[in-house]
Amino acid sequence: MTAPAAGRDEQYQVLLVEDDDGDALLVEELLYDTDLPHTLTRCRSAAEARRALEASPVDCVLLDLHLPDASGVETVQAIEANTQAAIIVLTGLEEPRAGVDALAAGAQDYLVKGKVEPELMQRAVRYAVQRKQAERANAALQIGRLRAEENARLERGLLPEPILSPSTAVTASSRYYPGRAQALLGGDFLDVVQTDDGQVHAVIGDVSGHGPDAAALGVCLRIAWRALTLGGHRDQELLHLLEEIHIAERAGSDLFTTCTLITLDPAAATLTLHLAGHHEPLVTTPDGTQQVSAAHGIALGIAPGLGGWPATTLALPAEGALIAYTDGLVEGFAEGTGTRLGVEGLLRIIDTLHSPDPGTHLDELIARTRALNADRHTDDLAVLRLDWKTGAPGRTANAWRTAPNP
Repeated sequence: MTAPAAGRDEQYQVLLVEDDDGDALLVEELLYDTDLPHTLTRCRSAAEARRALEASPVDCVLLDLHLPDASGVETVQAIEANTQAAIIVLTGLEEPRAGVDALAAGAQDYLVKGKVEPELMQRAVRYAVQRKQAERANAALQIGRLRAEENARLERGLLPEPILSPSTAVTASSRYYPGRAQALLGGDFLDVVQTDDGQVHAVIGDVSGHGPDAAALGVCLRIAWRALTLGGHRDQELLHLLEEIHIAERAGSDLFTTCTLITLDPAAATLTLHLAGHHEPLVTTPDGTQQVSAAHGIALGIAPGLGGWPATTLALPAEGALIAYTDGLVEGFAEGTGTRLGVEGLLRIIDTLHSPDPGTHLDELIARTRALNADRHTDDLAVLRLDWKTGAPGRTANAWRTAPNP
């Protein structure tokens, strides 16, 4: 039975769960006498109601507490587990505590049979639906807050504060962006530490996949890298240890990690790179920006124990910056072409950016790549920039494309 009100957009889907035909008729007449636009469906048992709720959601359930297959507060619990709808309990005159107990069990309101007028029925249904909607909104906000807190904890683990001496000639800037708005952080990670010998060590990596498993593994590898580096482990030995940790901690055998190890020695004016399935970084000097030519090794976890990661050592110019990044920065699409941006496209963008501040430079670079991509590719991205002024003559920018060490 329906009683739609002319000119009203709202329409309440009401489910009446009542086994008594006389009581059901009274409820139908009460709803009909209101100006509440509604569609009414009736069920005679809790089991029938559950099937109806699974088939089609409703806004409000009018629930008798005494059904052939459920009775009392258990009736509310049985229905509430199968619906997001507001529940109004129908009680008898001789049940003064039943309504209060039903509210404690999750119902939004209760009405006493035989003491309900059309105006009260209409108000009860409207208010119950509004309260349920408010409860769901509050629950969603709470979930959002918890997710934000989880993201903040993961971000602190994936992107920690660098450990650099105040007197060092090297500065570090970094940025991270998840692939989708409000998404959980992925497995991109980076870190920078300076050891007692004055060398600056950095890592940037990308665990395959997205979500909590990738993020947790990224945090684990980042913390392990910092501890092992400060403990004196270097180069291939360090990568072998990281691979062992990767294998022990990964949630599935299909997960792998690409990463780049960076060792910048200001005193010797040298830069050493180890690439594990990762692409080469970029170097910026007063002469421009170009990609470093470096030797490659396989990603961690692809062929456990068989990996070899050759070193590439280059001389530092007196002044410059190294930009290392995960593939989310270059795998997006270029504007209007339908092709990937790639390193060449990234270099063209960098040539148009002239901000002297490293952080602003990274912000502008990421903003341009994301605007060109227009959310067509949704991988996470992390960028690390190391700036230095060594005072040593080093090499010119053109020398950066020399062959790597064997």
